[in-house]
Amino acid sequence: MKKTVALFQKLKLLSEGGKVASSQMRGEEVREMLADGVLQKQAHGRHVCYLAPDAEAFLAYLQNRWGITDLTKSLQLLQDKEGASRAQFTQTTGDSKFIHQRTMTGFLVNSYTDIPATLHGRPVVIHPAEGSFTYIYDYTAFSVPEEVVIIGVENAENFRRIASQRNLFQAYNRPLFVSRYPQNGDLLRWLLSVPNHYVHFGDFDLAGIHIFLTEFFQHLGPSRSEFFIPDDIYQRLPSGSYERYKVQYNKFGSMTVADSRLQPLFDAINREHKGYDQEGYINEREDPPPAPPYEGRRANIEV
Repeated sequence: MKKTVALFQKLKLLSEGGKVASSQMRGEEVREMLADGVLQKQAHGRHVCYLAPDAEAFLAYLQNRWGITDLTKSLQLLQDKEGASRAQFTQTTGDSKFIHQRTMTGFLVNSYTDIPATLHGRPVVIHPAEGSFTYIYDYTAFSVPEEVVIIGVENAENFRRIASQRNLFQAYNRPLFVSRYPQNGDLLRWLLSVPNHYVHFGDFDLAGIHIFLTEFFQHLGPSRSEFFIPDDIYQRLPSGSYERYKVQYNKFGSMTVADSRLQPLFDAINREHKGYDQEGYINEREDPPPAPPYEGRRANIEV
């Protein structure tokens, strides 16, 4: 059963002795209820409606067949499904997966310097230890100072080793790096809710340009977003990948570049027939040194 507000409103109406037009209730579940006798047809000329002749039997059927123990509470939870927890669905229906619901919202952030932030009105500092990231779950309650530039990183290795690329971002004061993955739309929703400027750091190829234009630029516009173009990218492009370009060309080679600032890069990619991966900008020499081995004392445990 596809559990929707509209369906549960109709089930509630039937349980209270009301009638529902047959054109408004269709599907295998309705055929089952008709076959089992908990629903009956009633004709009014050419129009047919459904009714539940025995309300108690109808409610018992909903509970035994689909685990709907309380229609009123279930309807309230469906109407507030974004705010309802799985615990509430379990307590009301016996099924935490009563409806499809994302339980992991948010996105990853990283930084190589202290970034002051606010989460639920309380001050926090974003500066994950080397080898870790910070996951912002309640992103609607998360904010950073307006002057902090948000830099979206397309690939995982660049995001993990962002400290070794700090020379690229010297023009930005205290940049906060966000991961494009997981692609659940939460990052864009957050960007739309805050005033910060967004810079997209992705692959320098046709697909990378397309990702920026379709996922960010069309929503944020030129005043709030830009594609990061390093000073030396035109010198690096000739050493890029022809195979990558060839694979992407049929799909993206003639796309419209809505952001005129990207036209020179787009033209250079098509002229060189190459694409350059952003991983090429990871500076191995600037990677933080590995952590020293732990040499603490072994605890004396008494049994």
